[in-house]
Amino acid sequence: MTRFALLDLVPVVEGGTVAQSLANAADLARHAETLGFNRYWVAEHHGMRGIASAATAVVIAHVAAATRTIRVGAGGIMLPNHAPLVIAEQFGTLDALFPGRIDLGLGRAPGSDQRVARALRRTLDSDPNAFPQDVLELQSYFADDGQTGIVATPGAGADVRLWILGSSTFGAQLAAALGLPYAFASHFAPDALDQALAIYRRDFRPSKQLDRPYAMAGFNVFAADTDAEAELLASSQQQSFVALRTGNPRQLPPPVAGYRASLGPQGTAILDHVLQCSAVGSPETIARQTAAFVERTGVDEIMVTSAIYDHDARKRSLAITAEVMSGLAVPA
Repeated sequence: MTRFALLDLVPVVEGGTVAQSLANAADLARHAETLGFNRYWVAEHHGMRGIASAATAVVIAHVAAATRTIRVGAGGIMLPNHAPLVIAEQFGTLDALFPGRIDLGLGRAPGSDQRVARALRRTLDSDPNAFPQDVLELQSYFADDGQTGIVATPGAGADVRLWILGSSTFGAQLAAALGLPYAFASHFAPDALDQALAIYRRDFRPSKQLDRPYAMAGFNVFAADTDAEAELLASSQQQSFVALRTGNPRQLPPPVAGYRASLGPQGTAILDHVLQCSAVGSPETIARQTAAFVERTGVDEIMVTSAIYDHDARKRSLAITAEVMSGLAVPA
């Protein structure tokens, strides 16, 4: 069986609150755990009214405390925003609280714009080596190998599983060189998916953490009892994507019947591009589209993501997804 995981952006719905979004995140993680999801990740975003996971390590602690066995982590922490020592201390603390369950996915995008980056007191370094160097420094803190001359407390000796994230071939090259698992953000940036996976597998070098390549890819899933119902549920995220790509980000709106058909050429083109790696429909439709994605990519794990306005409908979508995934064969 192909493993499956959940990426939750902890959406704030129109008319909702951050407090309710965080409560929903804990409930969704418990639900995912009972369904057999392998891991639950949240992602660092800043300055966005519709996403409540900016304090990523805090949200991870909240979710991990509400669950018992599922791996919990960041997909990811945007390392340019932080000093590596701070992240070592944060995730070392998480590992001490929830031993053996913490993942740390690392990305080099800022997860914000230039104004927010300055407000975070970090600059966007144009040096292409800055991100790899930061990753190596972070590894050194966890390994407690003395190379930095500083002992991260907490952090030194922590069993935090590192991942490299990416939406281009850069992350694939770095993950391969360091022998780390690799996650590709195909749920919103699908263009380089096949090329990045090929590079990662071709150039992978075994490490202490991993002896062979392990790849995961993002995949949008909107599942319901019928195709029509699933299409309606998907319209909330479709509205959010169009709003974001046209410079008008918003909280997650309620679904709108016939939304996609109402768009002009620009909006349709945005959705056709950004949502290429998606499955929308009934259980039968989801099974067919998901199997095709697994066959195409051969990924070891699928990172399921979807922003659905109604919390109960989202839980139902995850239940259908888990049932579908349980019937898929392990890729070659």
